[in-house]
Amino acid sequence: MDSLKQKVKAFFQDYEDRFARALDGDNRIEGGVDDIEGTVNAFAENFIEANPAGVIVGKNDDSFRKMIPKGNEFYRSIGTRSMKIRDIEVTVLNEYHVLATVDWDSRYERTDGKAIAIEFQVIYLLQYRDDALKIFSYITGDEQKALKEAGLI
Repeated sequence: MDSLKQKVKAFFQDYEDRFARALDGDNRIEGGVDDIEGTVNAFAENFIEANPAGVIVGKNDDSFRKMIPKGNEFYRSIGTRSMKIRDIEVTVLNEYHVLATVDWDSRYERTDGKAIAIEFQVIYLLQYRDDALKIFSYITGDEQKALKEAGLI
């Protein structure tokens, strides 16, 4: 079970690294480097997102692939500078499923030059199958509200 916890931590380190590359201005042609394959491979065939606005069922298909660069561009456009894991708590549910509670520390620069920090938590459910971890559900807080209150959108 400890090795599964380590795999989950490595999975989220890769997740953080992928997002950092997407934000990285040094690699920009038109924005950062969007690792579409890496993001697609991090999710199950179908997945569920829950937030204060409701519950959304997503499908890991061509429309999901097309949304990845658009999502990354949104974060670049609001001045996102970094998104780093502050803490991660992993609970092994059984040999195939884990719950990961990830505390994120996000940094932004508003158009007026003011630096903004927002900390938030996301709860993920992952399946471990065929030696690979896949997100099949995640629960978030009200991201849009936090971004509005910070003057980012």
